[in-house]
Amino acid sequence: MDAVAQAVADPIRRRILVMLHEAPRVAGAIADAFSVSRPAVSRHLRVLREAGLVRDTVSGREREYALERDALAPLEAFLARLRGPSVWSQRLDALETEVHRVRRRRQTSEQAAEGSSRTRKKERKTG
Repeated sequence: MDAVAQAVADPIRRRILVMLHEAPRVAGAIADAFSVSRPAVSRHLRVLREAGLVRDTVSGREREYALERDALAPLEAFLARLRGPSVWSQRLDALETEVHRVRRRRQTSEQAAEGSSRTRKKERKTG
């Protein structure tokens, strides 16, 4: 996880990851998107590859890079632990509580309606 954290600490590498999230790209296309030298971009790609965040395939003279989506999972899990329950988790819990309340009210009102309907039937029979 340390190698992944160090790799994503650099803004250029984060931009490369965003590019590769959209689609795999050849090294030249990645380098063209930055104002730094091609060797500098190559070093950034090497750091990402060594951290397991990207994979490369060679086809002829070109090297294509693709994002390894699962490589961020350990870092995501660590950050999730620090964050605690997500906002969505809290909202879904609140929604579940409200659904249970509504069901209880509905059952109570249905039982009350059944009780009053039985009482009226008995009154008609005796009346």
